[in-house]
Amino acid sequence: MKDGFIKVAAATPKIRVADCEYNANEIIRLCHEAAGLGVKILVFPELCITGYTCGDLFLQDTLLDAAEKALERVRAMTEPLDMLIALGCPVRHEGKLYNCAVVMLGGRFLGIVPKTRLPNYGEFYEKRWFEAGGPDNCWDTLCEHGVCFGTSQFFPFDDVPGLTVGVEICEDLWASDPPSNRLAALGATVILNLSASNELVGKAAYRRELVRNQSARLNCAYIYSDAGEGESTTDLVFAGHDLIAENGSILAESRFKTGLTVSEIDVQRLAFERRRNTTFRALDEPKINLQYSVAGTTFMLGTAETTLTRPVARSPFVPSEKDEREERCREIFAIQTQGLKKRVEHTGSKKLVVGVSGGLDSTLAMLVSAMAARELGLLSDALTAVTMPCFGTTARTKSNAMVLAEKLGAELRVVDITKSVRQHFADIGHDENDHSVTFENAQARERTQVLMDIANSENALVVGTGDLSELALGWATYNGDHMSMYGVNAGVPKTLVRYVVGWYADTCGDDGLAAVLRDILATPVSPELLPAENGEISQKTEDLVGPYELHDFFLYYFVRWGMGPSKIYRLAKYAFAGVYDDATILKWLKTFVRRFFAQQFKRSCLPDGPKVGSVALSPRGDWRMPSDAEAGAWLDELENLK
Repeated sequence: MKDGFIKVAAATPKIRVADCEYNANEIIRLCHEAAGLGVKILVFPELCITGYTCGDLFLQDTLLDAAEKALERVRAMTEPLDMLIALGCPVRHEGKLYNCAVVMLGGRFLGIVPKTRLPNYGEFYEKRWFEAGGPDNCWDTLCEHGVCFGTSQFFPFDDVPGLTVGVEICEDLWASDPPSNRLAALGATVILNLSASNELVGKAAYRRELVRNQSARLNCAYIYSDAGEGESTTDLVFAGHDLIAENGSILAESRFKTGLTVSEIDVQRLAFERRRNTTFRALDEPKINLQYSVAGTTFMLGTAETTLTRPVARSPFVPSEKDEREERCREIFAIQTQGLKKRVEHTGSKKLVVGVSGGLDSTLAMLVSAMAARELGLLSDALTAVTMPCFGTTARTKSNAMVLAEKLGAELRVVDITKSVRQHFADIGHDENDHSVTFENAQARERTQVLMDIANSENALVVGTGDLSELALGWATYNGDHMSMYGVNAGVPKTLVRYVVGWYADTCGDDGLAAVLRDILATPVSPELLPAENGEISQKTEDLVGPYELHDFFLYYFVRWGMGPSKIYRLAKYAFAGVYDDATILKWLKTFVRRFFAQQFKRSCLPDGPKVGSVALSPRGDWRMPSDAEAGAWLDELENLK
C-alpha cells in the first residue's frame, strides 16, 4: 500500500435465488480471484448469499439456516486471505430479521451492519420482511462467533494510515440523510455500499451521479456493488452496475456483467483533501458503543506493492472527452473575459493594449481582450496590438501577429526595439555577442516598457499574457513579461491554453482567423530572444525547461493534491509509459522542483488575474509560500529515486 494506494473491487457474482450453497461457492471463487489481483477490500451485493429477490422465502427458517451455513463456509474458505470482505446476508437478531452487511477479514467476523433505510414503495417491499437498523451497537453471535451488530461501526487499519472503512446498504445512499454522511464525519474515508438496485431506463445515470457526488461531498472513496445476473426477473432486471468513485471521480464502472470491477483508491489523497478543505468537519462525539465491537481496535491488511490500473491522465487539466473539453474551453474563456471586463469598468479605461508575439499565450490574451472590448461596447479602436520585433523574431511569428491583429479589428503598432536594446547594452556595457540572461531579459523588459508607456498615453490597460505553467516554473522576466495591469492567462496552464485557442479556431466562424490561429498552434513555443537561425526559431522553450505536458502534470499533483516527488514520479511513470523514459521524467521533475522553489519571489508579487480552475498560484488566493523556502527535503527525496 505504498503511497497510500490500495486495490479495491466491487464484485457481482452470478447467483441462484435461494441456493445459498451455490452462491457461497461463487462468492468464494471471486474472493480468491480478487486476492490473486492484489485486492485488499472486496464488496459484494446486498443479500447476495440468498439473492435479493427471495420474497416471502425470507421468512422461512430453512432459507435463513442455509444462509448462515453458507456464510460460515465463506468465512472458513477465505481465512488465508488478507482482504476485507463485505457481503450481504439476512441476519436474525433479537427476534427480528435484518438486511445486513457482514464484514470479515482473515477468517474473522469483524461486524454486522444492518440496513438503516428500508424502501417500501414502488417495486420494493422490504418492510414486509426486515427491520430497520438503529444507531446503537450491541454484541451478538453469528455462526457461533461473537460479533458486533449495529450501524455505528468503523474498521480502521494500522498499516494504511488514514484508511477507515464504513458501510451502508443500497437505499441508505438514496435517502435524504445517508448514514455515510455521519460515518465520514466520524472518520470513515472509504464507504462500502452493498446494493440491489434494479435497472430502469435512465436509472443508471442517476445512480452514477449519486455515487460520484456522495464521494465528492464526503471527500471519500465509495465502492458500490450491485446485484446482477441470477436475480429473479419475474418483474425486475438487475444489471450489476458496479462503481468505484473517489472524491468526485469515477475510477471504474461495469454494467450488465458478472465478476470483478477493480481499481485503486488513494487514501493519502483523500486525507490531504480533508485537511485542505476547512469546511469538512469531523463530528465532535465518540464513536457510539464501540466498546462492544472488535471494530473498536485496528486491523492489518498486509503490506504489498499496489499495481496501478486506475486512470491517470497525462493532461490532468484537459478533459479527455471532446464535449466536456469544449465546454471547459468555453467556460475558461468566459471567466477570462468577465474578469477583464470588470477591471476595465472599474478603472474607467477605454482601451486595451496587448503585446503580440505570434505565440500561443499572447494570442489567447488578444482573443479575450477582443471579446471583452466587444461586450463592453467600446469603440472600434479600443484594442491596440503591439508587436516588437528584435534579434530572435522570425518572419512567421511576426506575420501571424500582424494577421491576428487585423482579423480581430485591432489597431496594430509595430515597434522595432532593436535600436533601443542596443543602446541599452551600450549604456550598461554589455557585449551584444554575449547571449547570456542579460541579453534575453533586456529585450523582455524593453517590451514591457513600450507596452506600459503606450498604455499611459492612451488611457489604456496592459493585458498580461503569461500563463499558469510559466508562473510555476518562473519562466518570465522579472519586471518584464512578468508585469501587466491584468493577467488574463494567469490561471490557465500551457496544455490548456492550446486547447482554448484551438476551440476558438473551431468555433469563431471566420476562416481567415481560424487559419492564422491554427498556424500559431503549429508554431514551436519560444520566447524568441536569441537570434534566429536561417530565419527559423532557434530557441525552443521545451528544449530548455522540459515538456510542458510533464510540468503541468507535476504542477497539478504537487499543488492540487500535495503529493511528494516520489509519488508524483510514480504516477508520471505510469501515465507517460511509452512516451518518456524514466530518466527523462526524473530529469524534468528535478527541474520542476528546483525552479518552483527558486522562483516563488516572482509569484509573490503577481498582477491580478482570474482563477479558472482548481490549481492557482496567486499569493492572494490559493498559494502562499515564502519566497525563501528551502527545497532541500524535496530534492533529497528525488535523489533516492531511480
